[in-house]
Order: sequence, then structure tokens, then C-alpha cells
Amino acid sequence: MTEDNYSLTTEFMLIGFMDKPGLKILLFVVFFAIYLITMVGNLGLVALIFMERRLRTPMYIFLGNLALMDSCCSCAITPKMLENFFSEDRMISLYECMAQFYFFCFAETADCFLLAAMACDRYVAICRPLQYHTMMSKKLCIQMITGSYLAGNLHSIIHVVFLLRLTFCGSHQINHFFCDVLPLFRLSCVNPYINELMLLIFSGSIQIFTISIVLVSYLCILFTVLKMKSKEGRGKALSTCASHFLSVSIFYGSLLFMYIRPSSVKEGYKDIHVAIFYTLVIPLLNPFIYSLRNKEVLNVVKRIMKNRK
Repeated sequence: MTEDNYSLTTEFMLIGFMDKPGLKILLFVVFFAIYLITMVGNLGLVALIFMERRLRTPMYIFLGNLALMDSCCSCAITPKMLENFFSEDRMISLYECMAQFYFFCFAETADCFLLAAMACDRYVAICRPLQYHTMMSKKLCIQMITGSYLAGNLHSIIHVVFLLRLTFCGSHQINHFFCDVLPLFRLSCVNPYINELMLLIFSGSIQIFTISIVLVSYLCILFTVLKMKSKEGRGKALSTCASHFLSVSIFYGSLLFMYIRPSSVKEGYKDIHVAIFYTLVIPLLNPFIYSLRNKEVLNVVKRIMKNRK
């Protein structure tokens, strides 16, 4: 064995899309456009909800925080990925890597709980409209958002602490476009069994718990909508719920496929393709799915544009 195999790795190389050198410029333009649209859409939605008093209801407060977390996820991952398209070394230090994973894990975990909270809010609004203002008070709304942030912070800290127990020696190439937990497991010289167990327990519990809330809420909404006498109202409700459920399905489906599969640690070749969905596609789609199909948001945007003209 050479001397390099005994030295501990304090820097990593993000391989990312190196296997597609001919598409480097095209991929940079595409991902840069996705990043700009994502940030403008999400931060614009946050600003709109903050400025407009009529949008300071539980539904829009949840939506604003979801947009904020999507922005956080994009900021944690995309700038470094874009830099690496034209960087010669593509290096990232161990602590930068841990910080990137912390913010990514924090945002994704908070997203799971916020989506569950939004599903509960829609359930109360559609299935129990007369009790909406008493059941979904602003105090409860703030508590649910605070709980989502606390859960995201705790979950990410747990995984970062367990990652720091690993020793990385030998190969320093991460076959991914950001510092995710699974590629780091594959580079560890220490058996990551405990880390895998913690990932399965915590990530699995969070996803199963929040998915269950979302599924039960949307099933109740579906049954209530189908009982509506108005065809127009039923059609609008089904259309809105279908688009919301599609976004949630892609988000949770990609997370489950990535982190909860028994062979997820070994199958590294699928990481990048699946990760694109929950790190780039979902943050891009959410502001359009949840706001552009909402008449109240569109009316506020039209009124602001009209006043400026």
C-alpha cells in the first residue's frame, strides 16, 4: 500500500457531470436557468406573502415557508455545482461538505413536515370549513412551522455528527454533484453500519409519518370533493388537489427511492439521476404548482403590476 492510502482525506472532489464533457456548456446553461427561475419564483412568493396582508393566512404562511426552504436547498447545492462545471480541481473541504449536507438535510426535512402541515390545512379547509378558523389558528400555524424547523435542525445535526465519526482515507472522489450522505458512506474506511441504521430509522420514520398524514388528508379531501353537487367546484378542487399531490408524490417518491431502499448505499450510479428531482426539479415546480393555480395569488400579482404601470 502506498503512503497516500494511510493519509486521512480532508478534501473531496465532486465528480458530478464529468462523464459528459461535451454537454458541459449546455448543462451549465440549463442548470443556471433552473437556479434563477427557482430563486426568483420562491423568493418572489415569500416577498409577496410577506407584503400582502390578505395572504397572511395559514395556507399561505405554510406556502411561504415551503418556498423559503426550497430556496435554502437550491442555495446549498446549485452554486457549487455550477462553479464545478468550469473548475479544474472541483475540490470541497470536509467541513464545507458537512455544511452543505447540513443545510440540504435541514431544508428537505423541514419540507416534509411543511407538506404534511399544508395537507392538514387543506383537509380542514375543505372537509371542515365551518371550523377552519378555530382549528387552524395562527398560533397553531406558528407552532407547526417552528416544529418543522426544529425537526429539520435536529435531524441534520444527528446525521452530521454521525458523519464526523467516519474516517475517509484513500479515494477522495465523490460520485455526485453535492455532498450527500450515501456517497460519503462509500468513501469511508470505517464501516458505516451505524450511520446506515440511523439513516433508516430517522429518515424512514420522518418520511413514513409525514407521508401518512399527506395520504390520509388527501383521501379525506377526495371523498369530500366527490360528494360535492357542483360539477364546476368539484372539477376545480380535483384539478388543484391533483397538481399538489403530483408534486408531493415526486418529492416523496424520489426521497424514498434514494434513502430507504435496502441497496441504496451500494447503487451509486443512480444517485445523480434521482437527486436531480428533489434538489432541482421540485424547488423549481413548487411555486408554480402552489401559486399560479391559485386565483387569490394571481389577483394580487395582477393588482401589483397594474399599480406599478
